[in-house]
Order: sequence, then structure tokens, then C-alpha cells
Amino acid sequence: MPDIGLFEAIYSARSIRRLKPDPVPEELITAILDAAIRAPSGGNAQSWAFVVVRDPLQRQQLGAIYRKASDIAEAVYAARGRPPHLSELQFARMMTMGAHLWEHMGEAPVLLLPCAHHPIVPAPEALPPGIAARWGEEVAYADRIRGASIYPAVQNIILACRGLGLGTVITTNHIRCEGEVKILLGIPEDVSTFALMPIGWPLDKFGPLTRRPLAEVAHSDRWGSRWSG
Repeated sequence: MPDIGLFEAIYSARSIRRLKPDPVPEELITAILDAAIRAPSGGNAQSWAFVVVRDPLQRQQLGAIYRKASDIAEAVYAARGRPPHLSELQFARMMTMGAHLWEHMGEAPVLLLPCAHHPIVPAPEALPPGIAARWGEEVAYADRIRGASIYPAVQNIILACRGLGLGTVITTNHIRCEGEVKILLGIPEDVSTFALMPIGWPLDKFGPLTRRPLAEVAHSDRWGSRWSG
């Protein structure tokens, strides 16, 4: 597998939802996981954990939970309607590809769940009085930033897959039924899942990616002043 450049990977690592059933060698999965743990972690806590599901029955059951959760997602997408930056054709393609994944998630040769332990917030009595007085806000803050210590690892997974010629996509529908997922996989109470990522050899080609122009999403110095670079 020839090496590809970082920016080539970034610009071509599109969401791959259709995968071949062929197995993925364990050494490639290990390489992907090793790339994941090179990501930044808040306070260097490294509170992440990764569940790799390859057993056919486990994948089938996980896929059934994902299908049920995706029924909710489908209704939400329909009620929300087409985003203005997508054409009717683009939106229809997105829904079609999403529906394919909803039906076939359990058939992917590898299902990877990036997880994270719940953040530890010191008890109020261990904090200076001024901070203890706002302990509830500190708890809310810790919960608000939890994703900052796991989603960089998810991005590393996406780029590592791209570099190895493997397809994947970040999905989160299963979180609507996370209790069932945790029971199925024996995930502890103090651990949350943050994504469900099918991994396999792609049926579709990589990139290029289509995105809204920077002028619509980037601001210079203050909100509303468009980035002109």
C-alpha cells in the first residue's frame, strides 16, 4: 500500500458507507488503534477505550440496534428537511447512502466503538471556596468538553483508514439506544460510547470532498466579518 500525503488523506477521506465483506487483517486494525491513541487528550488523561467487534453474531445484534436507532434518525432527517447548501440530488444521495448503512451496518467486517470514561470532577470540599460555589457549573463544563478527548482519536481513525485504503464513517445513531449497546458489549456504566464506525474495504472510491466555501463558515476577528483569505 503506497503512502499518501497528509493533505491528500484529509481532502479525500470521504464517508464510506458501502463495504466489502472481506475480512480486515488484525495487524491493520492494530495500526488503526495505535494511530487513535496518538491523538491529543485533555489533561493527558487518555480516558479513551476502544471496542472492536468482529464476531458475526455480535455484529448482527449491534446492527439490529443501530437499525432501530436509525428509524428515529430517519424521522428527524425527514422533519428537518434538506439543508440549504445541498441540492435535491445531493440530499437524496445522502439519504440513500445513509439508508444503505442503516440496513447493512451489521455486515461490515469490523465495527469499532470509540469510548471514553466519565470525567472526574473533584468533590466541592476539595476545591477552593470560590470554585466550590460553582461546582455545578464545573460539572456541566466537564460534560460539555468530553468529546474533545475522544473525537480527535476518531479523526485519527478516519485518516489511518484512508492511509491503509480502508473505508469508514463516523456514525452516532446508536447512542439513541446506547443502553442496549452497552448491555450487549458489556461496557461499564462509567463509560460512554461516542461513535460506531464500520471499517472494511470500500466498494466506492475515495474523495474528493464537497464542502461549503470558507467564506460562508469562517469569520475574521469577530462573528460576521467574513474570512477573505
